[in-house]
Amino acid sequence: MTLRATLFDMDGLLIDSEVLWHEAEVEIFGSLGVPIHEAEERSTKGMYVNEVVEFWYAQYPWVGPGEDQVVDLLLERVGQLVEDKGRLLPGAVRALDLAGERGPMALASSTPLALIYRCLDHFGLRERFVSVNSAQFEVFGKPHPAVFLTAAASLDVRAPECLVIEDSAAGVLAAKAARMSVVAVPAIEDRDLAPFALADLVLTSLEELSGAWLDAQFASALAR
Repeated sequence: MTLRATLFDMDGLLIDSEVLWHEAEVEIFGSLGVPIHEAEERSTKGMYVNEVVEFWYAQYPWVGPGEDQVVDLLLERVGQLVEDKGRLLPGAVRALDLAGERGPMALASSTPLALIYRCLDHFGLRERFVSVNSAQFEVFGKPHPAVFLTAAASLDVRAPECLVIEDSAAGVLAAKAARMSVVAVPAIEDRDLAPFALADLVLTSLEELSGAWLDAQFASALAR
């Protein structure tokens, strides 16, 4: 199937924010008695923030702020951390340039929309995308394919004509469930996870994304 559009994830792919999410979780959940430690891997990577809060509350119920309030605390803290010390990951701008030359782009993230906008605006990236889509408005987050299907529809492109660029195992599963092609850019500690074997291409960094490889996937569309 010839590709016509590209769907990007955000956290951990374009922006080095997974570590900042973990920092915020250690800080806020730690204050509630949840034993998350700095040295641990972020086991909830790719999950929607409400699901993260539900996950930890189910294991370590706390007394005090309700789950919705904890969600708000996390989102505000992550936004502060991104603005204070977040950075674009190597190759992010180049990957956006390459994909944008070959078709429309949408963003499809598990992050709530207000925080997506806050992050994109901080780095001047919002105008790169035809649409910005959040799992906040879906019944299920990744690994359910809903947010990717919504993003494809927003571009008026069929799901199999979309290339997804993702860093999380949940995102790869979601994209494949949507019958989309996938470029995976997993973190070092995640590379042995089984879902990455489903990806059409696995990179160690967005710096490795090849214009020639993209040309081969988008060739028929470019010829029209």
